[in-house]
Amino acid sequence: MTVHLDVVDAGWMSTLQDAGRTGSERFGVPTGGSADQHSAAVANILVGNARTATLLEIMGEFSIVPDRDVLIAATGGVDQVLVGDATADAWAPVVVPTGAELRLIPAPTAARSYLAIAGTITADQFFGSAAPDARMGFAQQVQHGDRISVETQFTGFRQPFFDHALFRLPVPTWRPTDNAWAVPILPGPHSSIPGIRDLVEAAEYRVTDRSNHVGIRLDGPVLHPDDDTEIVSHGVPIGAVEIPHGDELIVLGRYRTVTAGYPIVGFIPTAAQHTFGQVTPGRGVHFTWTTPEQATRMTWAAEEALMTLSDAVDDVFRAVGIPRHP
Repeated sequence: MTVHLDVVDAGWMSTLQDAGRTGSERFGVPTGGSADQHSAAVANILVGNARTATLLEIMGEFSIVPDRDVLIAATGGVDQVLVGDATADAWAPVVVPTGAELRLIPAPTAARSYLAIAGTITADQFFGSAAPDARMGFAQQVQHGDRISVETQFTGFRQPFFDHALFRLPVPTWRPTDNAWAVPILPGPHSSIPGIRDLVEAAEYRVTDRSNHVGIRLDGPVLHPDDDTEIVSHGVPIGAVEIPHGDELIVLGRYRTVTAGYPIVGFIPTAAQHTFGQVTPGRGVHFTWTTPEQATRMTWAAEEALMTLSDAVDDVFRAVGIPRHP
């Protein structure tokens, strides 16, 4: 069955996204994908989709109207979920009835909201992914007045005793705060610059308005190598923390170029990279040095939480007859 979603308000930047491209970097094409991979995965799991499925990444206020009942989940930096005149839960599965307006109100302390719809969103593909890359002429931007099509097996569901939320699930939520965010960092190949580790851990850095999907720029104190030896361009992973020219750090995102020649002082562990998908200009960031063993435990814990949620959704959906779209 095809459901159509009419976009009433597309915010100031909304795109179709997924978990990113696989195997494209050997051709020099960045992986791309959702800036906040955790929130995107949780949203998809909550509606019974594969965690890597195409969904909407939204900056600003957003609203749609479906022409049939749809099952949705909104996560990330969303502050309020409104269905018609009713308030629904974020980080939970929610039914939006035919013709009702779904409106997402963003939190002032975070950058992006994620909206998953049960089923398969019709989207163009580039290197096997819906993830946009405007530099490649593949924008995937959602505009006011667009109509989004979703192939779904969902035909409606009503909780017999109350409307929202449908279920109580073990959701690993992530809520933005007003305080400076503490972020773990692993030592990089140039963390041996004298004094750099103490400086990075002691300082508070501020996100600048020159940040984008390629990298988050952090204003604050840095130290540069003593010699003028040129660093040969080398591969750089997502989450690399570079020291460019000047007094700032750059945390590379999922749309970074795959090689660079700046000193790399550290790496943000995979399980913490989603936080940089939610930072906004002026946000304070504190770094704390960690170890590979601690970073691995963080990754295992994050994966266990997603698997626990997926198993719970499987059990509940099977019990009440809601289809999954793996």
